[in-house]
Amino acid sequence: MSAKHVEIIPANGTEVFIPLNKLKKSPNNARKTPHSETAIEGYAASIAAKGILQNLVVEPELDGEGVATGFYLVSIGEGRRLAQLLRVKRKEIKKTEPIRCVIDTANDPHEISLDENVTRENMHPADQFEAFRRLAEERGFGAEEIAARFGVTPHVVRQRLRLGAVSPKLVQLYRDGNLTLDQLMAFAITDDQARQEGVYERLSYDRDASTIRRLLTETHVAATDRRARFVGLEAYVEAGGTILHDLFTEDRGGYLEDVALLDLLVTARLGREADALRAAEGWKWTEPHLDFPHAHGMRRAYPHPVELSAEDQTALQVAQTEFDRLTEQHQTAEELSDEVDARFGELETQIEQLEVKRQAYDPGDVARGGAFVILNHDGTIRIERGFVRPEDDKPHAEAGREGDAQAPDEEGGEVNPATRDDEGENGDNEEEDEEKSLSDTLVRDLTAHRTLRNKTDRNDARGIAQMMRLGWYRAVHVKNIDMQKMRTLLTNRKLLKRKLIDLENHVRGALRAYGLLVGAVARGAFEARIRELIEHCDPIFVMSIQVMLDVRRALLEGYDRLHRVLLQVVQHDPVCRRLMTVPGVGPVVALSFKVGVDDPHRFARSRTVGAHFGLTPKRHQSGTSIDFEGRISKQGDISVREALCEAAASLLLRVRKWSALRAWGLRIAKRSSMLCAIAAVARKLAGILHRMWVSETDFHVGFGAKITQRLRLKPAQ
Repeated sequence: MSAKHVEIIPANGTEVFIPLNKLKKSPNNARKTPHSETAIEGYAASIAAKGILQNLVVEPELDGEGVATGFYLVSIGEGRRLAQLLRVKRKEIKKTEPIRCVIDTANDPHEISLDENVTRENMHPADQFEAFRRLAEERGFGAEEIAARFGVTPHVVRQRLRLGAVSPKLVQLYRDGNLTLDQLMAFAITDDQARQEGVYERLSYDRDASTIRRLLTETHVAATDRRARFVGLEAYVEAGGTILHDLFTEDRGGYLEDVALLDLLVTARLGREADALRAAEGWKWTEPHLDFPHAHGMRRAYPHPVELSAEDQTALQVAQTEFDRLTEQHQTAEELSDEVDARFGELETQIEQLEVKRQAYDPGDVARGGAFVILNHDGTIRIERGFVRPEDDKPHAEAGREGDAQAPDEEGGEVNPATRDDEGENGDNEEEDEEKSLSDTLVRDLTAHRTLRNKTDRNDARGIAQMMRLGWYRAVHVKNIDMQKMRTLLTNRKLLKRKLIDLENHVRGALRAYGLLVGAVARGAFEARIRELIEHCDPIFVMSIQVMLDVRRALLEGYDRLHRVLLQVVQHDPVCRRLMTVPGVGPVVALSFKVGVDDPHRFARSRTVGAHFGLTPKRHQSGTSIDFEGRISKQGDISVREALCEAAASLLLRVRKWSALRAWGLRIAKRSSMLCAIAAVARKLAGILHRMWVSETDFHVGFGAKITQRLRLKPAQ
């Protein structure tokens, strides 16, 4: 006969130590959503550093007969129990670790669990910031140690420490509700409390966080600035410069505080590059400049095509062959490995350097000319060659005049000696008269200005002629009548599509007010879905919706007719069919591009097409401290720009087949953003489409790389 063991239940309110493996989650726990892994990590770190600061509240587990089983159900403290289990898993404690608990058999376990999670208030964030700062200042804890004691990342600790260092005046405004957390984080970009308060006093109605950051960094230079990218952050720091980092936003490298040092480094490196260029190419002079000196007042000489040397030709063929081989080998791949992608970049650079050698300057121009070494918008060097100063052109001009004066002698004519004597006696007077006389051009312009004071038809015509002669006008391209018709087709189709979408959204909104949700539905099934929803509605409401459906049906029929016409036009147009061989370019994009360009020969270079349609970034510059690029200019035909951006987005996000253009765009998206990549690909796509149109070639997966042949065309007459 065996005696049954009876578990003794401690009295209510008793504090006991219970082994961890004897604790279970209570089914009456009010928290049904489990704790996050981050929260459990925080509990575990806190318990490891300071122990369990708050007791667990448990109740005995009873079997079906009401007898205690020896286990206890945790009503309050389930997160701490899970944290201890995590520590057991990490071999930090044993599974029999005693846990201090309080027995509660008097209260309802579900109610006290709800009370534990509801009737409490978290600390104000400002109190957290100040408490973390005191830990760092008074106890000497670093960010890593504080993070380990509270189960958060060191980055979070640095953020709170930075917020704790904000001016007490601003923190009090945050406590009072006069500043938001985003605004306080914007002020935390700098540790200078006086500057923080000064910027706050300067704020008017615009108190956006971006405005605060801009005012606090207006005397700094962003790490994305062309000067910083040119010098490099490592070189700037090695020279003694400091960088200000924003812990709360993606600052892309931070802000450089010592602008004078940065400018000094830029000037020094540009000077070294200019000296190296003069030594390598033999120019008479080279000048470094941040921007191109448009008021240089010099004549420019241009290179002429030359044949490559046998060595360079062989190297070009080898590089081109390898590039074509890699292109064919990976044209079906969705993504390229880092090694292959890097090899493509090396080949593009090598081939571009060899292609440059196809153009050469005349040795005489090199001997008396020079070049400007300019800092480009992306932090790279741009070299503009072939500029000849006026004083370097004088000997040649005087030689030409002396040749004209000696022409009669060479032809056998005689010169009157008396004339030579007169010239010798009156030479000084003639030189003085020449210095005092005005040029024929200036006399003609002054006469025209005096004549135009009286407004008549004849004087107006003369004024127009003068403006044409001086170039005071902007040439405008007028599209031919066929392109005007195609543009009308595109705009009418776009208008109907926009109105169709607006009407459908209006119907959806009207039904939503009655609790009727249309949901995702195809365009062809839209009307049937609407009639199904309004079947049992008020007759007046049904009638008003049916009228809208009738109008929608008419719009849809008109849109379909115009779209079919557009497809037929593209089908019979060889240029559009050729443009559609580019991945992502459809009928609408192809026709929009053709209509926008009209005559491809009016663009001397294909690279200017993207700028013509407003796909190049704007430049904001003022003095030495403000110099950055903005968004794209959005000039030119908006329909063509939208079509190119849609094609670029389709190429990057939908097309899976590899191409050099897509790989180039994905590299930009990886280091910048997808929006920047779409704009860049759209800009390059404009040049590729123009080049395909002019050269009458279909798209190749290698197009879009730097090696694509540049076509130089004469502008249309």
